[in-house]
Amino acid sequence: MRVRLVKTFTFEAAHRLPGFPEGHKCRRLHGHSYRVEVAVAGEVDPEKGYLLDFGELRAACEPIRAALDHNYLNEIPGLENPTAEVLAAWIWARLRPSTPLLAEIVIHETCMSRCEYRGE
Repeated sequence: MRVRLVKTFTFEAAHRLPGFPEGHKCRRLHGHSYRVEVAVAGEVDPEKGYLLDFGELRAACEPIRAALDHNYLNEIPGLENPTAEVLAAWIWARLRPSTPLLAEIVIHETCMSRCEYRGE
């Protein structure tokens, strides 16, 4: 049986988007209450009855959440231009080595806007 599991974490952070034109609201310093969904997918182990322990996924996400929470994203190496797209790929690159079943990262920047990333 093939399944997809999703673990969600949240963080608060400030950023500015230097690639936007002068005068654009996103070019100015502002903050978001981000929600991140981390999805894994694969075949359920028939003996165990599950794909992956949700606790393992939470543990893999925690250092990333801690690095982002209540920080200025532009100061984090690799996030100098922290668009939702760049942030999704940044999280993917950090999770992928420890999470081989990683299938998707979804960044909810606001309650109305999100970015979905499924790797290269």
